[in-house]
Amino acid sequence: MAETAQAIGEGTRAGGPPPGVAGAGGPPSGTGRPGAGGPAVMEGTSSGFEGREEMLGRAVAVALRTLKDTVPYQHEMNDALVKMHLNSVQFAKNKGLSAEYVSHDVKTMMPMLMRMKGIIEKSGNKEVALIGMFERTPCLYQLCLDLEVVPGRRSFTFPYTHVLDIARRIGQFDLTDEELHEIWLRPRLLGYAEVMGVKIDVSDIGPDRKVTVSLAE
Repeated sequence: MAETAQAIGEGTRAGGPPPGVAGAGGPPSGTGRPGAGGPAVMEGTSSGFEGREEMLGRAVAVALRTLKDTVPYQHEMNDALVKMHLNSVQFAKNKGLSAEYVSHDVKTMMPMLMRMKGIIEKSGNKEVALIGMFERTPCLYQLCLDLEVVPGRRSFTFPYTHVLDIARRIGQFDLTDEELHEIWLRPRLLGYAEVMGVKIDVSDIGPDRKVTVSLAE
């Protein structure tokens, strides 16, 4: 339950002055003279990346290099993940193994899914299923770059269109958005939810290219 609260409420706490501000009309922290009511030591702030500055720098460099790459098309941060999905799903389709591939994917996620199932059973909070599928899973939040989080619902732009349009044009794949949604994205998410013991609805791709995943009960 503590993990659930942390996942749901992370970053939402509010109230009180920003770090380093002592209050209306008062001096900043660390500027007070001994005996004048202010602390003598400057309060520190944390970025959360202490000790990992080099890793952060490399990640930013990769992001800049990726977004700067506009030939033969504007690359996005999820390009490599999208292409790996497309390559695998096209292979499974060609071999008539689409359903088996989805089952395999769900099986590989079983340790994490069963952990979420246990949390749901103990807490009674089905929102954990959506948190587990989206916010706590890099394979989903790195795929869905514009993920919108609302209690009981997650919405995002269908993530494959941008690359698939280009790749289909040059003959790499013959999948359509709708086909990819039906044989891969939708059954994959439904499979995850089933293992966690939660029912969800996965919408069709809307006119705005959005997909919405909602708790069904």
